[in-house]
Amino acid sequence: MLLADRPPRSLCILRLSSLGDTCHAVPIVRTLQTAWPETRLTWVIGKSEARLIGIMDGVEFITVEKRSGLSSLRALRARLAGRRFDVLLHMQLSFRASVVSGLVPARVRLGFDRARARELQWLFTNAQIAARTREHVLDSFFGFTAALGIEARVLRWDLPLPEDARAYAERLIPDRRPTLVISPCSSHARRNWRPERYAAVADHAARRHGMRVILAGGPTPIETAMGAAIERAARTPLVNQIGRDTLPQMLALLARATVLVSPDSGPAHMATMVATPVIGLYAATNPARSGPYRSRAWCVDAYAQAARRFRGCAPEQLPWTTKIEAPGVMDLIVPEQVTAKLDELLASRA
Repeated sequence: MLLADRPPRSLCILRLSSLGDTCHAVPIVRTLQTAWPETRLTWVIGKSEARLIGIMDGVEFITVEKRSGLSSLRALRARLAGRRFDVLLHMQLSFRASVVSGLVPARVRLGFDRARARELQWLFTNAQIAARTREHVLDSFFGFTAALGIEARVLRWDLPLPEDARAYAERLIPDRRPTLVISPCSSHARRNWRPERYAAVADHAARRHGMRVILAGGPTPIETAMGAAIERAARTPLVNQIGRDTLPQMLALLARATVLVSPDSGPAHMATMVATPVIGLYAATNPARSGPYRSRAWCVDAYAQAARRFRGCAPEQLPWTTKIEAPGVMDLIVPEQVTAKLDELLASRA
């Protein structure tokens, strides 16, 4: 245990991005709040991720605009002038995040163990969590609370949804008709599936299960083009909300949905936050490491097949963080695998 026999007065969490990983960090905050209700918690977070996580209660958020370079670092230094934390949880393995961590004054600077402390993170910390291998990202985060002497794990993702977000979701899903939400894009293009395959899943959901189908996602050109392509390929009418909501509104929509279909992306982990099952599409990445935490049984897992075809080996022979973002890797997943998961999931809920 790194601390004395009393809780720290102040603790800072450093996790800037990505959206999915900041979702994973929410149970860490809830665990800290449960164990140490009097400790003042601060979270240094990316500006875009704060649009969702920033609605969390009981935490001071300090945002960093990652694309602003030196100006964002100067702003952070000014914001923290005269402050010193008892503990810093340095929970991000990137050199950029470590540079940011250098501006956070703290007595205990806790990071990953040396084997996992990539990109020189170990130079910016003075304490490490216990060494572990081949863990899910969320489980690795719980190594930080364990190092602080907190053994309990509080698996709560509850965020207080704004009223406008609830109203948005109720307008789109006003009744108990089962609803499939498709969030078709990841921030990494080679993790994305083909639009005609999403359309085939949408048609199956509507035809066999009478489901309402809603497309959701951000306003980027790739996502907008994907949504339009799915609409053109589908035979069933779709509700295309891509680029038309805020992150809290999307979270509220997922909370009312029956199921989400998504590749490895932030929305897959947002759905986990609101206990909506996720049929995750995993070939480029390993769902055992980064899959939706409570829906890994529903994932279509083609990672082992991808490892053999594109790397010439079994997945166990690859480093745990390996991504196989090769052209055509997502073609290993076919619509029949996804519709079979959907049929099984709906049957289990019935």
